[in-house]
Amino acid sequence: MTKSNCDIPAGTPVLVTGATGFTGSLLTRKLVHAGLRVHAIARPSSDLSPLADLDVTWHRGDVFDPATVQSACAEAQVVFHMATTYREGGSSTDLFRRVHVDSTKLLAEAVANRADFKRFVHVSTIGIHGHIEDPPANEDYRFSPGDAYQETKLEAEQWIRAFGKSRGLDVAVIRPCAIYGPGDRRLLKLFRMATRRYFVLLGGGKCLYHFTHVEDLTNVLMLAATHPNAVGEVFICGSDTPIRMEQIGRTVADELGLPLTVLRLPVWPFMMLATLCEVVCRPLGIAPPIYRRRVAFFTKDRAFDTGKLRNVLGYETTIPDEKGLRETAQWYIENDWISLRKRGHS
Repeated sequence: MTKSNCDIPAGTPVLVTGATGFTGSLLTRKLVHAGLRVHAIARPSSDLSPLADLDVTWHRGDVFDPATVQSACAEAQVVFHMATTYREGGSSTDLFRRVHVDSTKLLAEAVANRADFKRFVHVSTIGIHGHIEDPPANEDYRFSPGDAYQETKLEAEQWIRAFGKSRGLDVAVIRPCAIYGPGDRRLLKLFRMATRRYFVLLGGGKCLYHFTHVEDLTNVLMLAATHPNAVGEVFICGSDTPIRMEQIGRTVADELGLPLTVLRLPVWPFMMLATLCEVVCRPLGIAPPIYRRRVAFFTKDRAFDTGKLRNVLGYETTIPDEKGLRETAQWYIENDWISLRKRGHS
């Protein structure tokens, strides 16, 4: 773990939502190690065992439950709101709205009139910008959410910014790029792709991707909780520059000592197949094996200007993409999340 540089005074009561998630668990660990009094909201079904060694006051319940929120916010002087529900597992538009929008309103209203409250750090997503036609984009780039997840994340961000301005609540918004690092499962598939004989890309575009390492993201969240220049501002959190999807595959394969052949295929047959799968599977309640959003992933560029982090908050990225990709790949191997046996490697 890199140095966190947490400037929140020791003993300060803070609240973390999404504390059992990939980013939330590391942030919670850093806050506890910094001597803060950490409260966290966790669903009754959440597994708390990975954080069992930490002194955390847990509030079991849904983040959109008024009673749970009131109890969790009773002492909090800083809120880190990163609770989210992902697109997997049959999440409905209603659930997205409750987790992203309703929870934000409940949390903000619970602390808005507290004289001792310091800062509300709200975690959004770069997904609200959609495809970037002329990269790189900055924080002022137009919004183009592509699904209910992104639409409700945008709704929540716009609401908290307006609420903070009208009620005098100190709010800072962070839009993370693609979060990765040891322990991440959402981008694990990209690393597994690089261990196969062919690294398949669809179409002939650049397919730019923009990462943020979880160490850097958690450091930025803590910085946003205290830095005076963060109030009322939005920051895209990501590496200094984007990276091509092909380079991701080559870097991971090189680290693991594997040959890599990049195979480019046309997009349209896969998009037609994805459309057919969705038409057939969704009415039956079956997750389609291939879907349009996943195919479109290979046709979009996600490239951003992250200079505002450096120029306004003075934050310098600590883990460059190549180093982070190599270290994460090794972690996956050491923890048996990636196996090389099928390729004849030990």
